Amino acid sequence: MAKILDGKAISASIKEGIRVRVQELEAIYGQRPALAVVIVGSDPASCSYVHSKVAAAEYLGIHNLQVELPETASEQEVLDAIRSLNENRNVDGILVQLPLPRGIDEEKVIEAVSYEKDVDGFHPMNVAHLWMGGKNMKPCTPKGIMRLLDESGIEISGRRAVVVGRSNIVGKPVAKLLLDRNATVTIAHSRSADLGAVTREADILVSAVGRPGMITADMIKPGAVVIDVGTTRGEDGKLHGDVDFEAAREVAGWITPVPGGVGPMTIAMLMENTLECFIERMTGEKAGIVK
Repeated sequence: MAKILDGKAISASIKEGIRVRVQELEAIYGQRPALAVVIVGSDPASCSYVHSKVAAAEYLGIHNLQVELPETASEQEVLDAIRSLNENRNVDGILVQLPLPRGIDEEKVIEAVSYEKDVDGFHPMNVAHLWMGGKNMKPCTPKGIMRLLDESGIEISGRRAVVVGRSNIVGKPVAKLLLDRNATVTIAHSRSADLGAVTREADILVSAVGRPGMITADMIKPGAVVIDVGTTRGEDGKLHGDVDFEAAREVAGWITPVPGGVGPMTIAMLMENTLECFIERMTGEKAGIVK
């Protein structure tokens, strides 16, 4: 029976450290970190995600500013809102909740956010630095996965890692972070030939496709670490991961649940990224991982 990688518990510990650090920095600088969240429209899932992020920020003492635009907002109105936040010296981090309504170019909007305030790590400048090995803002979910592995004491160096999924948000960046930690990395996807043969080679298997039950028990190497990034809401109203959890836990050595695995770590890393932006603004130096 696999051990559970409890992202909820680990993220709570990380957030408590951030909460204390925010208090310490406020005593020094007389200011708190500030996170601005831009949401366009009223998509239920997006509103739920924003609520979770705002609640986390409030608990940690991070000032939050919500910019709510109607579904009918033009692309220029969104860009103008971002420009205003870029110019606001009291805003440390900017997050644009995706997806955006049809007719708005997401790539253009992402590029409009100042890369120095890009707490999502999506700006082309941050992406370039990620692949060049420089200091940059790491995307929240990939960064959260790495912290989950580290905090659980899982060895990465020298291990064979397979990432199923090739998105710019999770698949590609987590593959790069694993590679940076000396894992031997393969990127697979839903159209890979004989996907099971590939995944069975993995000591660390990360699935980020968004297809419920895609990874079955027979596709997992006995004792492997299984990280399930998939979150699809089923007809039953519940969230389902890419991995057939109940069957997979009989084979894997470690496994993340859905929900309660990667999701809480993503929010914790968003808060950490915001704190890092604040420290950089106060000191003029890259903060790195906040301790």
